[in-house]
Amino acid sequence: MAKETVLVVCPGRGTYNAPELGYLQQHHAGAEWLARFDAMRAEAGKESLSALDGAAKFTPAHLRGDNAAPLIHACAYLDFLRIDRERFEIVAVTGNSMGWYTALACAGAVSPEHGFAIADGMGINSQRHEPGGQAVLVLAGEDWTVDPALLAEVEAAMARHGVLPSIWLGGMLVVAGPVAALDGFEKGLPTLPRPPMRLAGHGPFHTPLMQASSDAAKEQFPVEWFGQPQVPLIDGRGKVWRRFESNRRDLWDYTFAHQILQPYDFTAAMTVGIREFAPDRVVLLGPGETLGGAIGQVQIALKWLDITSRSMFTARQGEDPFLIGMGRPSQRSIVIP
Repeated sequence: MAKETVLVVCPGRGTYNAPELGYLQQHHAGAEWLARFDAMRAEAGKESLSALDGAAKFTPAHLRGDNAAPLIHACAYLDFLRIDRERFEIVAVTGNSMGWYTALACAGAVSPEHGFAIADGMGINSQRHEPGGQAVLVLAGEDWTVDPALLAEVEAAMARHGVLPSIWLGGMLVVAGPVAALDGFEKGLPTLPRPPMRLAGHGPFHTPLMQASSDAAKEQFPVEWFGQPQVPLIDGRGKVWRRFESNRRDLWDYTFAHQILQPYDFTAAMTVGIREFAPDRVVLLGPGETLGGAIGQVQIALKWLDITSRSMFTARQGEDPFLIGMGRPSQRSIVIP
């Protein structure tokens, strides 16, 4: 029987929340790589992921970058290892924002140890930036499509207030900038499907305000850690990094310069992944499933599999899901032996 082809998506910050507490314990207890990651944390004098994940209750400590980033990376990478390779062929890997570091490890462009070290280190490093933050704007209506006129009004407001695009996320847009700029911008917005949501504890990621983080990352993580991906790797511009075609210095430079300082276009990454690789399914690694809506919105915008509305997407997901969220128990079993 021919294998089904899958595009794997690695989640970013904001996906390990109270409902995900215990994810590692539930799905990956005793996993060899979890023990390795815990040992790496212990060597650095940090609390183990197993201890954080096994806490009696969810606390603000779980949301701090130095804990959230490695927790999310470990959940996603260990999920990746569980995908049944006898039934599924992974044709490409991508990620959203911080998920790029996980995608590097999943695609084999860096080793598992180095992938974890990057995610763990950048959880701290990402706190080095000029003052500022992020806000999420929901642009898609109930049908999960975006009105071009509304987008044009939002972009005009961004230009007026000096607010920058941070992440293009299907029918959502994450913006970033100095706090005062965000305050003025939010007051001058047209009516959106939902009010803007400021992201607590987040810096002005994917903007030039992160220059200190970029500089520190280049000092901390050597070029020699990078190699050629073993499967195609789609970055936050929609560029595909392929085996035998990728230069390690270029990949290192993208990871710690452009990827930190310029907008991350997850919409473009998913568009290229779906159009160029035409996967039978998309597999969204855990924890959580907050990217599911954005992926569905991209599918609708592309009219992929003739899906043109939220209701059609939901109906297809109930019958034979194109998108499999490993953070959703009912779908996780589809890809695990």
